[in-house]
Amino acid sequence: MNNRIRNLLDQIGVLEDELRTALHEQETRIFFQIDGKRVEFERTMKATHRRLRCGILRWIITDRPQNFLTGPVIYSLIIPMVVLDVFVTIYQALCFPVYGIGKVQRGDYIVIDRQQLGYLNWFERFHCTYCAYANGLVAYAAEITARTEQYFCPIKHARKILGTHARYTSFLDYGDAADYHRKLEQFRRALGDERVTPQEP
Repeated sequence: MNNRIRNLLDQIGVLEDELRTALHEQETRIFFQIDGKRVEFERTMKATHRRLRCGILRWIITDRPQNFLTGPVIYSLIIPMVVLDVFVTIYQALCFPVYGIGKVQRGDYIVIDRQQLGYLNWFERFHCTYCAYANGLVAYAAEITARTEQYFCPIKHARKILGTHARYTSFLDYGDAADYHRKLEQFRRALGDERVTPQEP
């Protein structure tokens, strides 16, 4: 990767961090404050949320029928998701210390906080909890596999692919064989440094 591309990627990373921070500050100023893991809304906002909540009976009557029909299929995925969760957690617990890779913090990816929203009824909170777990788990597993790929094979693909992880942009170009093993060691050492100063997800 040439210096111009690396500099552009660095600038993009800095701007993304600034944007995330600015958006979060705006949200917390307008809507809520975070106290540990608890989200606190102003009293007037809580009252507004309760007033806007759709009752369970009305929600069942007005919800789309296809949602009820596909529900069993959607929620049956909890079984493979829990299996994935257990296996990737055990994998990194056993193997990452051997490789010298900093562990991925599960709580940085799987965040269950939408049940604190007063405008959601019980069913909506249940759906939101499921979605938060599913998407958080996929991101958690993706970061574990991304660190594994960086350790074993930090090489880009020849063809353009969609949905690459954040580490992929710094990987070696496809076919760049010059000094490959020395560069591979640099990638591996960088993973060890993350144990001291972990990257923000």
